[in-house]
Amino acid sequence: MYDFLEGQVASRKAANLTLLVCGVGYDLRIPLGVPMPQAGETKRIHVHLVVREDAQILFGFPDESLRNLFRLLLKVRGVGPNMALAVLSGLSRDDFLGAVLSDDVKRLQSIKGVGKKTAEQILLDLKDKAQSLAADGLQVGSDTSQVPTGPSAKGNIEDAVQALMSIGYPEKDATKRVETAAKSIDPSDLESLVRTAIQS
Repeated sequence: MYDFLEGQVASRKAANLTLLVCGVGYDLRIPLGVPMPQAGETKRIHVHLVVREDAQILFGFPDESLRNLFRLLLKVRGVGPNMALAVLSGLSRDDFLGAVLSDDVKRLQSIKGVGKKTAEQILLDLKDKAQSLAADGLQVGSDTSQVPTGPSAKGNIEDAVQALMSIGYPEKDATKRVETAAKSIDPSDLESLVRTAIQS
């Protein structure tokens, strides 16, 4: 139904952003730790719509390549939208494809919510497709020229904790991970903060 939406980012947090398009604000769930536009920027966001009995959920991605990888994950038995988003949040596109191509079950199991059975199913279903995706040579978030201009470091820490909780981390664990990450990198960079916290 939707391919992409183009408009101004009205608000931005680690796990979601609101895109203002012709007077309508679209709430988009986004992968954690992936470079996305900041509030005030006008951008095109590639989207995927999930329709449920009780909700219609839009997922947003910075490029078509990452959106396509999300859709491939949805075709894996036992992987739903939330787990697919967790996979793309836990590993960068290149790291994920590398894990699939090298049959690295343990690397996939390091993602919150992915057990051994699911990791093995991902490898089974996506091995051949991962080779063609890796050959594309497309990088996630290739537009890195923008310097983050989001909320304060303190606000980013709070957003990062909420983001980790949204993919299943207990509050105490999420807080510890984010605080540890904030000591090693600049907490004003929300994407790096979330990615580092997940991988710590």
